[in-house]
Amino acid sequence: MNIQPVILWTDALIFALLAGVLVLVWVISRREHLRAPWAAVARRPMAMGAALVLGVFVVIGLLDSLHYRDKLADSPADKPQYSVEVLSAFDALVGTLRTQQEKTYSAPLAMQLYAKEFVQRNGVTVRAYPRLKFGGAHLEDSAARLPDIARRSVIGLAQGLAASLLLFGLLAAWQARRTQASLGEWLTAWGEGRLVWPGRTLVCIVMLMLALGGVLVHLAAGYHVFGTDKVGQDVLYITLKSIRTGLVIGTLTTLVTLPLAIGLGIAAGYFRGWVDDVIQYVYTVLNSIPGVLLIAAAVLIVQVYIESNPQLFDNAAARADVRLLALCLIMGMTSWTGLARLLRGEALKLSTLDYVDAARAFGVSHTRIISRHIFPNVFHLVLIAIVLDFSGLVLAEAVLSYVGVGVDPSMHSWGNMINGARLELAREPAVWWQLGAAFTFMFTLVLAANLFADGVRDAFDPRLQGRR
Repeated sequence: MNIQPVILWTDALIFALLAGVLVLVWVISRREHLRAPWAAVARRPMAMGAALVLGVFVVIGLLDSLHYRDKLADSPADKPQYSVEVLSAFDALVGTLRTQQEKTYSAPLAMQLYAKEFVQRNGVTVRAYPRLKFGGAHLEDSAARLPDIARRSVIGLAQGLAASLLLFGLLAAWQARRTQASLGEWLTAWGEGRLVWPGRTLVCIVMLMLALGGVLVHLAAGYHVFGTDKVGQDVLYITLKSIRTGLVIGTLTTLVTLPLAIGLGIAAGYFRGWVDDVIQYVYTVLNSIPGVLLIAAAVLIVQVYIESNPQLFDNAAARADVRLLALCLIMGMTSWTGLARLLRGEALKLSTLDYVDAARAFGVSHTRIISRHIFPNVFHLVLIAIVLDFSGLVLAEAVLSYVGVGVDPSMHSWGNMINGARLELAREPAVWWQLGAAFTFMFTLVLAANLFADGVRDAFDPRLQGRR
């Protein structure tokens, strides 16, 4: 076997979460009252366009969660030895984007290093900009760079548009056959926006993403699209690798937050009395502690444990993964109080309604009342809080890494990129592209999450349904 599969803690949790989501989708699809609000989300153009963008990020994150180690070339067949470097399926797909490493900084789409060095030219030592080993290496003269960039961009754009038109043609043919209409009738309905789903928005988003992807693929084959960092690594590759870290922070932290917030919040509002007093005391004390200091202290304790027990981890990726998992746990245990307060207030109101009093009078157990009458009526708040808090958690990772208590410095993340950009912006001339790339991808992910959250809120919040 040429590879050895590696399952990190966060990998197992991510795919367990994916399995849970698939089961939830299956359950929702079989119940009309659960399917109806999601159908309303599917009819909202901005929400579905954002969902497509989020889907691209999720696919990249899942591919980057399939880890393995390569077999060493000189290892014996009966006792294979594997590399200590942990790679992923995403690394295998991007290929040379990972391995084409320069000496140091280079600007986006450049052919030369960003700073002058002493080089030998015709037997004379001169101070000039050295050529890159990979970026623009296929060109002999720098004058051909701009025409080559334009040619690659046009080819990538044309291929992306051609692929999108092909997909649109297949979609149109399938939909026309499914609705038993002619192709022309379906195209007319699509153009006039008379479909039951936002067809124009989805087609435009897919076309834009394929065109942009085609341009990036063709440019990345010959250049460093977003330049290189201090050690010469491609910034586009680093930025794409950081997607997984952002998704892990946003999703796994939620898994820790939800049980605490739902259980304690509903219990405080339903039981009231001393239970409410104790839970309020707990989250009031927790809120009185500065969150950053609490997270920093916990992360430092975990880091000391990792450094004191190196025998527990056989590679650097496992150590970084444990720190990432610990950060998710710590952030989840410190960020549940807001949702718990909201659910407490709703549970207080619901517990006084007539049908809840009737259930108590008939001797229905507290567990059954909470599961059948309280939780279903606050579920829309939980769902809205999940999608709204996701973007906040992604931004929180960037802030924590910026102050040095986030993910491991060896792990790719947008926070580490922003943290490294502090000194780069102070250079002369400034190195701006690493910060720009991190900002662009983080902004895209957070904006898509917020737009999707708006659609979910409008569909699930009963107070807004009468206004539409």
